[in-house]
Amino acid sequence: PYNAARYGYIDDVIEPRNTRFRIIRALQSLATKRLQNPAKKHSNIPL
Repeated sequence: PYNAARYGYIDDVIEPRNTRFRIIRALQSLATKRLQNPAKKHSNIPL
């Protein structure tokens, strides 16, 4: 896995003892995520 990380194929190598903590933290951040797009500032110009 370290070669894949060196070449940029993966973002991070997670040690097995840290897997549960990383999954819980990711799910907690997704639980509070708001799915809302920002208001449009400009409309499309007709061509």
